Amino acid sequence: MQLWKGRFKKELDEKTNDFNSSISFDSRMYKQDIDGSIAHATMLQSRGIISAEDLSLIVKGLNEIKKEITDGTLTIDPNAEDIHTFVEGELTKRIGDAGKRLHTARSRNDQVAVDIRLYLRDECNEVLKLLTELIGVIADKAEKYAAAVMPGYTHMQRAQPITFGHHLLAYAEMLLRDKDRLSDAAERMNYSPLGCCALAGTTYDTDREMTAEALGFNGAVQNSLDGVSDRDFCLELASVLSIIMMHLSRFSEEIILWCSWEFKFVELDDAFSTGSSIMPQKKNPDITELVRGKTGRVYGDLITLLTMMKGLPLAYNKDMQEDKEAIFDAFDTVKICLVTFIPMLSTMKALPDNMRRAAAEGFINATDCADWLVGKGIPFRDAYKATGELVALCIDRGTTLEELSLDEYKKVCEAFDEGVYEKINLDNCVNGRTSLGGPAPENVLGQVKRVRELNK
Repeated sequence: MQLWKGRFKKELDEKTNDFNSSISFDSRMYKQDIDGSIAHATMLQSRGIISAEDLSLIVKGLNEIKKEITDGTLTIDPNAEDIHTFVEGELTKRIGDAGKRLHTARSRNDQVAVDIRLYLRDECNEVLKLLTELIGVIADKAEKYAAAVMPGYTHMQRAQPITFGHHLLAYAEMLLRDKDRLSDAAERMNYSPLGCCALAGTTYDTDREMTAEALGFNGAVQNSLDGVSDRDFCLELASVLSIIMMHLSRFSEEIILWCSWEFKFVELDDAFSTGSSIMPQKKNPDITELVRGKTGRVYGDLITLLTMMKGLPLAYNKDMQEDKEAIFDAFDTVKICLVTFIPMLSTMKALPDNMRRAAAEGFINATDCADWLVGKGIPFRDAYKATGELVALCIDRGTTLEELSLDEYKKVCEAFDEGVYEKINLDNCVNGRTSLGGPAPENVLGQVKRVRELNK
């Protein structure tokens, strides 16, 4: 059944019908479509547009349809044009003329606009829950490894000493921002377009604020053209999801590196690794590689939406049917990545001894050596040069700063004394970094507390 057949004398070409149909992907919005219809029918009756008897039949029929689709006793017809057509057709089949009155004072344009907002609101809540769970796992691990010394990197070169807990908390900060962005976008989306009709509202005496309140919106969209043609919320949500995936991808990349024999800072649980069909020694971090790969998929969804919208005149255009597959895929991808990533990270085993060994071999205490000279009154640039000469000497001899004799230090700069050895001790290097946001273990524990409070 097509809701628009009255104008046409011929049946729609079969292939064209398939091309035009959206039931294969918008059927997932059946609950939201039915909830929107119940709110709309309730408003129509309150304004005297339909009778109380019609409302009773409509609400009872719609609730039965929702229950039957949910429990599987009613199958959505794949030949229906869209979910709105299917639900209205099924309702009319069951209750007769009362079902035909449901669509009074609305259009599929505002109907789909309200359905997708309701659906994406639920999806946002699901992703927020998953992000909260992931941040909780990160906080727990950061607390456990607050004092586990490891090298921090710039340009993928060992740079300065930090702790594993400090490193993990950087991702907690990113994900907290993701939660804020997602919540903000969901709040801006939370206004009802229902009642905007095709584009110009209606001559019926409707109450759009009533339906908005019934559906949990903050209010009604104020311009009917904007109400049916706006997909900013899809663009914004896809952008937020892309940033979430970027953060997961960066985290995945580091885990991939840390799992390698060249680093061996962590080991993934067997349940979240795979092997090779030919190399029996292999233990591959496939989950993180897939997360990294699927990031491009979500980016593609965002580009699809931006490209779809860039040339559309007001108001509704059929191009906008393409919004759902893209934004649904973006949410589906983010959710499956988070659902898999959380237990993988939770069961991941850290190898602090290997981290400490790498920290000891990379001259990452060189800055502390230079800072010690500055404390003796040496200008920083001179201290920097002297320490660089010591590092070059160590490289030539295959040794470390800790292993150089005091005489060798003094040959480079007379200001050195025995105190330098205490200064360049890795634990002291980390413990001394007590500036706000730094990796000192006491700081890390404070950051864990803060993260947990913000993550509630």
